This record gives sequence, structure tokens and C-alpha cells, in this order.
Amino acid sequence: MARLALITCRFTRCAPVGDARRRLFATASTSPGGGRNGNSNGSGNGSAGAGPTATNSPPPHLDNRVKIVEVGPRDGLQNEKKSIPLATKIDLIERLARTGLSSIEAGAFVSPKWVPQMSNSGQILQHILQRDIPSRTPLTFSFLAPNMTGMNDASAIFARHPTAFETETQRAASAAAGKTTAETTGQASKPAFEIAVFAAATESFSQRNLNCDIATALARFAPVIQAAKDGGLRVRAYISVVLGCPFEGRDVDPHRVAELATDLLEMGADEIALGDTTGMGTAPRTRALLACLRSAGVLPEDLAMHFHDTYGQALVNTAVALEHGIRTFDAAVGGLGGCPYSPGATGNVATEDMVYFLESLGMRTGVDLDAVADIGAWITREVGKPHESSVGKAVIGARSRAGSPETN
Repeated sequence: MARLALITCRFTRCAPVGDARRRLFATASTSPGGGRNGNSNGSGNGSAGAGPTATNSPPPHLDNRVKIVEVGPRDGLQNEKKSIPLATKIDLIERLARTGLSSIEAGAFVSPKWVPQMSNSGQILQHILQRDIPSRTPLTFSFLAPNMTGMNDASAIFARHPTAFETETQRAASAAAGKTTAETTGQASKPAFEIAVFAAATESFSQRNLNCDIATALARFAPVIQAAKDGGLRVRAYISVVLGCPFEGRDVDPHRVAELATDLLEMGADEIALGDTTGMGTAPRTRALLACLRSAGVLPEDLAMHFHDTYGQALVNTAVALEHGIRTFDAAVGGLGGCPYSPGATGNVATEDMVYFLESLGMRTGVDLDAVADIGAWITREVGKPHESSVGKAVIGARSRAGSPETN
């Protein structure tokens, strides 16, 4: 019914679906820093019913805190042809955890036939659950599980360590109290976990990336989302090619993106990450997409932005998203990444560049730029890739000229 309502109101700014979803989830938000399920994403908003303002300025209820989701260990490394040792991947994750980043995408439970680089994700999850990883802030680790095969593999590992992580409810309760779980319980903070699923905004990309149409993909995600929620895990849903498809062109229908976002939220996703997979996005089209989502009732605290820098527009588009109240952004250390199903698409926007850009605007990321710059230089050497971060190279260069050593 939501899908039909959205399609029929394409020329009336999609308000009915948004109003219905606000009523549906109006009582779900309990955290002063969270979205509709009470999970903090740095927005500082505690009311799921408070929508963005009619202007492009950040809504007054959103402060200057921004969450950066580090996707380097998964999205950044998954397409590397050279096999990367498990020890290197774990080292990367542990180094990143010490920088102030609060959310790290660590692996994917996918077919080793199609993505061999992710074949040891189970070992990575096991390591995280068994070890107290030093960090500056409570950590959330994300793992992709696009179907029940992957979800079952992940669930089996979680079942062996039922007390080694925080559930979504525990983390949300601590956030609602304005404390970390460690402060609430007097015990060391445990990591929380998130399961991610991937949809596509075009049928062509869905067929190439998931080997099925969009409707079939959504049907596959439903039990994954339910299993994750039953296990106390947060759910993130990516929508790929929202600003341009390598097979269907630049003009991806923003109403289709809004429809998918609404469907996924109503299925139980806590956050929608909008992926500019090809890097084709421009400021005007990013603005139009976010306006359409806003009119459909998709709240800024429900959204994250995942920009690629193929055409050098990632930070420009980030500024547009900030104006619309978005406060969660994906980035990959050293600018690692790409997409095997998007020919010519280069890496994610570099974490170093994102941190520098956001903080130059007066936003607070909580991330140690010097430490991230050193990690970017290290991991790109390890995997034999060019260091794509302009800021990272500049930071290291300036420190070298001043005679200061690397911090990692």
C-alpha cells in the first residue's frame, strides 16, 4: 500500500507516505541523539516526528556533530585482486578504532566465489567478539549480509558469544540516559553490531550486482532484517546508484529512491545509506534527491550519504547534504574502494578529506586527522594502491617538513 501511495503522489511531493510513516514510528524514538529507533547517529534529535525545515539550512534541532562511517575495511578492500592477509585486515580495523571513529564497516558475509577478499569475514567477526579492542568511543561494527545464508553464518558466530556485544536496546538505553554503557554499568564498553543489506535504485544495476530484480531483492532482505532485529542488531540498508547508474545513465528517478527508502524503513531498517556508486552526483541533483526524500517523509536522521569521488564532486555533494540536515557520512581511509559492477567508478571519498572538510565548516567529527592520515598512507602501501587522499598526503608532508614522525 505504501508503494502504491508513493507512486500515485509523485506529483504531490509524496506527502501521504511520509505522514503515515511518521504516525507509525512516532513513539519509537527514545534517544536524545537518535533516529526513530532511538539509535544515535550524531544528529542530536530525539523526536521522530520532527521533520526538516522547508529551507536548505540545517534544521535547528541538529547540532554540529557528524558521524563518519569508516567503510575502508569492507567496501575499500573487497575488490582488491591481491589477497590481503587476515592479520592486515585486523590491524587496519584496530588502528581505525583508536582514531575516534565510532562506526567501522568490517566485513561481508557473501559468497567467496564472487567476493573472495571477504572470505575471512567470519574470522574478523570472531576476533572482534573475543578481543577488547581499544577505542576512544563506543564502537559499532557493520557486516554486510545480503541474504539468509550470510545472516545465518553471522548469527552462528554471535550465538557463540552472546555476552560479548551490546544489543541495540542496550546501546539505545545508554544513549537515552546520556551515558555510555560503560558509565551505566561500570563495566568496559562492549561493541555493538550492525547488519547491512544492499538494494539498487535501478533494475539494471540490481541484476548485475544482486542477480535479481529489485522486488526479489527486497523479499530476500525481509527475513535478514527480522533475524538481525531478533538478535539485537541494528540494520543499515544501502541503496546503490541513487545519482547515476552505469547502465541506465545519470537520470535515476528520485521518486524511485524515495519509494525504496520508505519500503526499507518500514521493513525495519534503522538507517538508509544513499550510495552515489558511480560518483556521477552533482550538487543540483543531490539537492533534488534529498528534497524528494524529505517530501516523502524520510527524515534526515534516517539517512546517511555514501559518495564516491570519481568526478571530484563528493565534498561538494557533502555540503549539500549538510544543508539538508544529514549528519552521517561514509568514507574510506586513503580513498580506497570502487565497484566491480560500476565500470570506471573510482574510490570512496577519503576519510582524511572528509574529516578535514567537515571540521573546516565547524562540524565536530571526533576523529584524529593525523592518525587517520598515517593509517591511509600505511594501508595503501600494504595493498599496493595509490594514496588517494589529498588531505592525508598534505598532513603527512607538513609534518615531515616540521620534523615530526608518523603517529602510527
